[in-house]
Order: sequence, then structure tokens, then C-alpha cells
Amino acid sequence: MEEGGKKILILGGSGFLGNAIYKELCNYFDTYGTYLNARRTFEENQKFFRYDMQEDDVFQLLEKIRPQIIISALRGNFAAQVQAHQHLTEYISGRDCKLYFLSSANVFDAYSKYPSYENDKTLSESVYGRLKIKIENMLLRLPKKKMAILRLPMVFGNGSPRIKEIKNLIWQNEPVEVFPNLVINVTNDDKLTQQIHYLINHDKTGIFHLGSIDLVHHEDFIKEIVERIGNFNPIYKRVYTTNEERYLAVLPKDNNLPKNLRACAQDIIDHHILG
Repeated sequence: MEEGGKKILILGGSGFLGNAIYKELCNYFDTYGTYLNARRTFEENQKFFRYDMQEDDVFQLLEKIRPQIIISALRGNFAAQVQAHQHLTEYISGRDCKLYFLSSANVFDAYSKYPSYENDKTLSESVYGRLKIKIENMLLRLPKKKMAILRLPMVFGNGSPRIKEIKNLIWQNEPVEVFPNLVINVTNDDKLTQQIHYLINHDKTGIFHLGSIDLVHHEDFIKEIVERIGNFNPIYKRVYTTNEERYLAVLPKDNNLPKNLRACAQDIIDHHILG
């Protein structure tokens, strides 16, 4: 099923998720990435281009690489992200090209009473969630065959910013915040990159919720992961934002992936062995 002829550009290819996606795809496709302030490894890699979305026009990069698939894992200045995605949607409109956009469970953070499914209406109370909705709405105006919105829950993994932060807090004897009333689903970089690989390989488009197929309390999940990281005795700070249970979870209903690509929260926990 592999189609090595496809040319893929990952915007934000030096970040945690962007780079994990690059490593998953680069042996199968002609894959390129962008970096901003990156280490020398990116500067010396012929497949990586410097791109500053606040200064550079994404059109120039697209004309140079001419990708059939663009994966947006951009982070940073919100206004610049909006402008870059406006240009991306214009570029895609007139060409044989698809855009895969990494979105977030935060597009639903105003609905806290239930988990969210692919076709639920988005509504956010956070600036971050509203940014993601704004970009999603641009993509939803494109023909469905030209875009995929990939909504992610909290992402973990041994090299993930979340795990690094937890380790630092533990080592510095600082409290680790946990939310006892927050019900989430989760994923990690390994599972996510396999799922994206599958979607590209099978030309899948539309809206996908790429998280564990079950739910877990934030506090229980973090405590289990800390146990896996090592033999620590951390301080936990329990944060209650409301008295009721609050959901921040994106579950699949309409667009299910094959069984071997689905994960449950326990799989994500089991992945955190001392690393």
C-alpha cells in the first residue's frame, strides 16, 4: 500500500509532534520539514527548511517544495498561524494537494458535561481553543477531499513536553498539578504517528479524533504514569476547577480507525517505562 511517490511537507517539523511525524514518514515518502530555531541537525538536513511564519510567506516554501500533502504542526504566534493557514487554504484550493491539520480537544472546551465526537459543534472558552476553531473553519470551507482535521487529546510519550515537565517538577521537589474532576482521553507520539501514516496511506480525509477509545481521570492517569517513570515520592497539588466532573475528551464515532491502530489509556500508560 505504500506510495513512496507522495511528497509531504511538515510545517513545524522540528517540534515534538512534527518531528515524530517526520521520523515515521521519512522512510516511506519524500518528506520535508520546517524548523525555526533549531539545532544544527535540522540545519544540516537537506530535507529541512527554515521557516518563520511571522516573517516568511509560506507560498515561497510551497512553490519550492510543491508537496502533495501538507501536515500542519505549527505552534507559536496566533495571528501568524491564522495568516499562514489562510495562505495554505488558498494554495490548496487550486492544486492537487491535501492539508492535514493538528487540532485539539480544546475546540470543545466550553462543553464540559460530555465527551465530544467528530460532528459535534465546536465551542471554546480558551484563546487556544478559539484559534484552533478559526483554522478548522477555514479548512471546512475546502472540499472534503482536500483536508483532514486531526483533533488530539493530551499527548504524552517519553520525549513529550508534558512528561519532561513532570520529571522536572519531581526532581525539583515541586508539586505536580492534577485535576481530580477532569475526565480525559489521551495519546502518545508513537500511536499518533502510526495513525497519521495510515490516514495518508489510505487517502483518508475529513475529521478524525485521534485519542484513546476510553476515558480516564486526569489524576489517576498522571499518578500511574509517574509510577512508571521511576521510584519517586512526588508532591501532588489537586486542583478543583469545578465540583462536577468535567470532560475534555475527543472520542471517535463516525471515523473509526482499524482495531490495530486504536489505543486505550492503559496502552499509553504502559508505554512509559524508564527512558
